[in-house]
Amino acid sequence: MKSFLAACLFLILLAGCGYLGYKYYLEKPQQGTVNLSTSADGEVMPDVVEISVTVKTDDKNSLAAAAKENKEKSDKVYGMLAGMINTKAGDYIKTANYNAQPVYVYDNELKRRVMEKYEVSNSIIVHTKNIAQLGEMIDRAIGLGATDVNDLKFSVSGYEDKCRELLQEAGDAALARAKVVAKAAGTKVVGVRSINAGCSENNQQHVPYRMMAKMAMATADGVMNEAMPATPIQSGTVKIFANFNADYFIE
Repeated sequence: MKSFLAACLFLILLAGCGYLGYKYYLEKPQQGTVNLSTSADGEVMPDVVEISVTVKTDDKNSLAAAAKENKEKSDKVYGMLAGMINTKAGDYIKTANYNAQPVYVYDNELKRRVMEKYEVSNSIIVHTKNIAQLGEMIDRAIGLGATDVNDLKFSVSGYEDKCRELLQEAGDAALARAKVVAKAAGTKVVGVRSINAGCSENNQQHVPYRMMAKMAMATADGVMNEAMPATPIQSGTVKIFANFNADYFIE
């Protein structure tokens, strides 16, 4: 009997709590949301550069001969570049790709593909803060046998710091606008439902290379003729974008 009475009392209390909660829900102002998207951007001077340098060699009769010539030229290019970077500052050189293969072409008379030559390609990536001497690096690499110089990319070592600064700016703008919108609607911002934010950058660079002319004027040790100025390198600026999207609770 006592257990039955206790159970009844518990159910009465539970029902009472449910009623009070439902009543509070009805009386409490319901929360709506307002969505705001803002952005901020800033330009900074790059202090890091990456560039791809490739040495290609070929031989009509021997893959070994093409590989030997490639090694000789690549060693010179690598040695020169290694002497112009500062590993203590975080600079480095790494192999990006090495490929050795026969090259085939279609023979119209024979009506089939025939081997034209053996080709060896060795590509390295140079990562350095020595932007001031980048033009000289390119010129000397070409003079020592590099056949392709591309994939130039400037970046900023303080990217994260600038990103945080811009996100703060965009976030402040989003909240300020949300408050204005809420006030105009007779409500106020009371919280945040969700946030989606991030940064991106735009650092496309185009560098004019005068490879054939410089190769013709290079000396045996890769030092360019003083009459030919170094390849002009303009790092420009890196533009960083911050996007901020948030849903704010209003009531």
